[in-house]
Amino acid sequence: MKEEIAKQRLLKLKAQIETLRFKYHVVNDPSVTDDVYESLIREVKEIEKEYPVLRISDTFDRVAGAPLDVFTKVTHSARMLSLQDAFSYEELYAWEKRIKKLLGDAPYHYFAELKFDGLAVTLRYENGVFVQGATRGDGFAGEDITENLKMVETLPLRLLPPYPAQIEIRGEVIMKKEILRALNESNAQEGKPLFANTRNAAAGSLRQLDSQLVKERHLDFFGYDIASASQEDLFHTHSEKHTFLASLGVPMYEHDARGSSLEAVEAFIKHIALVRDTLPFHIDGVVVSVDELSLQEKLGVVGKAPRYSIAFKYPAERSTTTVLDITVQVGRTGILTPLAHFVPTKVAGSTVSKATLHNIEQIERLDIRIGDTVVIQKAGDVIPEVVEVLKNLRPQKTKTFSMPSVCPECAGSVEQRDGATKEKTVGYYCTNPTCPAKQTRGITHFVHTMEIYEVGPKIVERLQDEGLISDAGDLFTLTEADLSGLERFGAKSAENIIREIQSKKKPPLDRFITALGIMHVGAQTARDLAIHFGSWEKFWNAKAEDLDSIENIGPAVVESILEYTHSHHGKLFIKKLFDAGVDPKPLTVEKGGVFEGKTFVLTGTLSTFSREDAKKMIQERGGKVASSVSTKTDYVLAGENPGSKLVEAEKLNIKILEEKDFLKMVK
Repeated sequence: MKEEIAKQRLLKLKAQIETLRFKYHVVNDPSVTDDVYESLIREVKEIEKEYPVLRISDTFDRVAGAPLDVFTKVTHSARMLSLQDAFSYEELYAWEKRIKKLLGDAPYHYFAELKFDGLAVTLRYENGVFVQGATRGDGFAGEDITENLKMVETLPLRLLPPYPAQIEIRGEVIMKKEILRALNESNAQEGKPLFANTRNAAAGSLRQLDSQLVKERHLDFFGYDIASASQEDLFHTHSEKHTFLASLGVPMYEHDARGSSLEAVEAFIKHIALVRDTLPFHIDGVVVSVDELSLQEKLGVVGKAPRYSIAFKYPAERSTTTVLDITVQVGRTGILTPLAHFVPTKVAGSTVSKATLHNIEQIERLDIRIGDTVVIQKAGDVIPEVVEVLKNLRPQKTKTFSMPSVCPECAGSVEQRDGATKEKTVGYYCTNPTCPAKQTRGITHFVHTMEIYEVGPKIVERLQDEGLISDAGDLFTLTEADLSGLERFGAKSAENIIREIQSKKKPPLDRFITALGIMHVGAQTARDLAIHFGSWEKFWNAKAEDLDSIENIGPAVVESILEYTHSHHGKLFIKKLFDAGVDPKPLTVEKGGVFEGKTFVLTGTLSTFSREDAKKMIQERGGKVASSVSTKTDYVLAGENPGSKLVEAEKLNIKILEEKDFLKMVK
């Protein structure tokens, strides 16, 4: 950056920062988060470092206050639950409305405490002595990390009397901010990878095989609950548990609050938001619970989340960066998706350098241009997104973006239309059926759907680069000799890949139809088609009126299917597959099964089987799986972190199943 350009940039940054400071401190109307503010100041300092003579920051800167095999499995005495999240006060009050409906006129209190951003653990004490500690794992069983936990200096190895003969304490192991900074400085000097955040550092430390390394990390522990105790009537509220834990010598952080109204809780949350940055450790929210234990028992648990507690999450972390370029990605259906490339910046603990802009409509709505300073947001591990353009910082010469008229991968023509109906929409599509990018993503979709797990995206690209495959049909003609001669492909690796491919030649009809990647034909639609037609031949030769007669299949789907089955490209691809021995089998559905005529919605993470396995079990027994909750839904199968679908189901009084209930029905 030349000095004159740097000077102009600094002047714009200074004006923007002073405007933000005025709104925050004088008008009490902050227009951006602290993360955005600090990000702008960081950019100022980076420019000043390169051009010290331009220093201006003195005028405004101020100091801102699943179990591993190497460990033994431990079954928890009581399941370690997860919490539903609330991202706004509206969601918090909606939660209150639901629990009041269940509690009726029963008087109760709320208890609010910090939600630590570390690793949840459970500690077992016998006669006051720490005997075993474990991670959460899947909630039912975790990893035995007793020896490592003994190295956490603030975790008591002996409780203060009087203590119960047996007690299991729940808490969080954390790493303080200053410890992480020192650790990363040391790692940088030694050329080791840096930790993204204190949560990852704490979790990684406790999974060290050498407990001495854990000791060197200087971790801390805070308690937050008691899972069980040999004396039952020691406490009647959750807040009494906190008091009792403190009396035993368990570290309990000072910030918590008990109140009879949610307004008091809201005030506590707002107070913590103000002091959050000054805390020595990271928190990502506040846990709010019904305090009375008898009422907690009455409210119960849904899936893996208790009804009596909710986690209020603070707004997603934000940062600023500059748009360097906007490029276009081509998907397997040919849709062109714009992608913004940024100056790499840290947000929510990880470095971000690009984000999807979805479509031209979003670009025009936000008025994003190459060269703009933008606000990006990334909550936890969620994909980053652009949420705002800081137009006051826009350079004089910025480049507007327009969708290309030809495909950037194959130079084929591009049309603005819906993928199947050809009606004009915000979508832009490459019309070339043999576009290399479409082929690559189409092959990846095919192998994933057909469950050919040995062939991942990198192997697909490698096989294409070597000229061994041009589409998914070529996979079934490969031999071990084709692969074993390639660099980094040993004889054993080649044998495993070929065996895996050959074992998937007789897929269920619905899976095979899904794998073809026909526009608008997902897994549920493919299943409806497979059940209706019964065989591949009948599906392939179906006419428009045959397809129209199937429930839930509309004109766009019919047109898309007919376009594929009548296309020269589609016919050649199917012939290649069948010539190689691929033979889809009719779908087996249990007539009069236990789920006949029933519609399920799946939500959350299931612990004993995957959602895909649950879906198969439902479908094999005559049921259907929908993507959203409606009045036509019969059951909601809820796992860990169930989300808004669970809320909607409760509003509509739809029966909610836990995994154990579902398995009983299946058996």
